[in-house]
Amino acid sequence: MTLRLDERMRFGIQTMHRRTEPAEGPWLPEAEDGRALVEMIDGLGYDSLWLGDHLSFAIPILDPLIQLAQAAAYSDRLLLGVGVYLLPLRHPGPVAKQVATLDHLSGGRLIFGVGVGGEFKTDYAVAGVPLAERGARLSEAIAVLRKLWSGKPVAHEGRFFGFSELTMSPPARQSGGPPIWCGGRSEAALRRAGVMADGWISYVVTPEMFQQSLDRIRGEAEAAGREAGPFGTGHLLFACVDDSYETALDKATETLSVRYAMDFREAARKYCALGRPEDVAERLVEFHGAGVRHVVMDFVGPYEERDRQFERFAREVLPLMADYR
Repeated sequence: MTLRLDERMRFGIQTMHRRTEPAEGPWLPEAEDGRALVEMIDGLGYDSLWLGDHLSFAIPILDPLIQLAQAAAYSDRLLLGVGVYLLPLRHPGPVAKQVATLDHLSGGRLIFGVGVGGEFKTDYAVAGVPLAERGARLSEAIAVLRKLWSGKPVAHEGRFFGFSELTMSPPARQSGGPPIWCGGRSEAALRRAGVMADGWISYVVTPEMFQQSLDRIRGEAEAAGREAGPFGTGHLLFACVDDSYETALDKATETLSVRYAMDFREAARKYCALGRPEDVAERLVEFHGAGVRHVVMDFVGPYEERDRQFERFAREVLPLMADYR
């Protein structure tokens, strides 16, 4: 099977609400923060806005579907992505209704990334879902979503979920539902992407690792007898644009070490795009060569520099990528 990749390279941002003042103390997100942020990202020429998902995380985080519904009202151009939704934590029936609703509210601009997570076991503890069942639950839930999004009478009887014939209406805005991009780096995750998904989104991989994984996905798709068709390829890329590599590395290390509760310096060297605009652009070209067609930028560094990172990347890095867009 030949996976048809997009001809152009898109650039999105993973983020949402600004932190309100004061810098210390409780995080108090405000609706107007969301509006200002979406309008800035749209105005700077990015292609998409993405949000991650956790129930219990090392830093404050809001629900991605609710935030994207808000964002859909503030921009009629940006693609909206979830990267990734921890689907095994939920029953796919209510999720199907929520995601179909968001697909309508966004005018069919939604990309629904899903994955198993697991690096934060508290997600599974609070949901009451056994960690060992996460992969099997995800695979079954994807099948349930696609049935319910059809708008036709459907029934399901599986290991984890079951219901007699019913119709969920209206169907999703996009035919067959929004594209489902699977995340993950494990052998099981790559197999799932090749057999079931409309795309694959990675993070914490090098360009070489991405290309090897994409080759594995192609092989799984061919073995499953899938017909050739369009396939989305995304990558969540930690980045920091600065006047020197070392300064950017220091900022990325500090931010990511807090986020993931571990020393992230060596991982930052290996996986991030850091340094001067031309250094960051060079890394992006490497990912393009590996097959990435949708880069989701996660800018790391001091919080108060976040907006300046958005602006600097748009003004100094994106022009260097003009031939790929």
